[in-house]
Order: sequence, then structure tokens, then C-alpha cells
Amino acid sequence: MAILGVDDFKSKLVGGGARANLFKATINFPGYAGGDVELTSFMCKGAGLPASVVAPLTIPFRGRQLQIAGDRIFEPWTITVINDTNFAVRNAMERWMNGINEHSANTGLVNPVDYQADMIVEQLNKAGESVKRYDLRGLFPTNISQIELSFDAENQIEEFQVEFQVQYWESDTTT
Repeated sequence: MAILGVDDFKSKLVGGGARANLFKATINFPGYAGGDVELTSFMCKGAGLPASVVAPLTIPFRGRQLQIAGDRIFEPWTITVINDTNFAVRNAMERWMNGINEHSANTGLVNPVDYQADMIVEQLNKAGESVKRYDLRGLFPTNISQIELSFDAENQIEEFQVEFQVQYWESDTTT
């Protein structure tokens, strides 16, 4: 078997490899939250291509553990958001969560259609074209992280994370 050289490797690395910083996340909101989809897309500094797991079922049999495929589990999806001085995205996320469960009354929307939204995350190539798209279905936020405040944080813009629960996702190759 021949040892492959760097030129062989370069020929296999089509497009120079996918870049983690070339992505677009489209964060939709339910109507009552009033979020700006375009602004949120720009302020979304970090996201991830979604994960899913097929959980194994373990069946004991005569001292052995038989592993068979169980149900698919969709992991939570997290984004990192740059905070602007108007707190526009954070305020929309807080309104969204408050619609699900109000701070003071512990009441909220009960129909999932009213508080869930679909999201899109796309991997872009160096030309800015979408090469892989994930349509995340039925998301809703379950955790808005705190924003760290500190006298030591000079020359830094605030950021926060939002964790969403995912019903399921669909994948599409767009090129």
C-alpha cells in the first residue's frame, strides 16, 4: 500500500474544507415575541450543526448484553448571541420564554403551535453559498444564559447563549 503524500491529501480536500465560521442561522420567533429575524441572524455569533442520537436498548440475555437500536433523541440546540445596546434579541427571547411560562403567574401558552418555531442553520462555502442546510422543527427556548458583568471585561461586547429544545430536524444538501 502506497503512502499518500500531501498532494494526495490536497486533492481530496474539496473546496479547502468546510469552515466553522462560514454559517448562517435563521432564528424565527412566534408572533407574540416580536423578534427581528434579520437582526438575530446577524447577531448570532455561534451555532452548531444539529446533533442526534439513536439511543441503544440493552436487553440482557444469558449473561450477555444485546444492543439494539432504540429511538432517536434530538439534542438541544444552542446559539451564542452578541448583545446590542437595545437588548433587541435578548428582549425577544425573554418575551418568548415569558409566553411559555410567565414569571409571576406560572401560567402560559399550552398549545405547542403557539410557542414553537422553526429554525434554519446553513453551512456556507467561501463564496457565501449554502452547501448544507438543516431545517430544525418545533424549537422553543428553555435556557437563556446570564450575561457576565465585570469591571475586568474591558474592550468586550456582551454575549449570551440560548438553548432550544428540538422536536426533530431535516437535512438537505443545497448544492
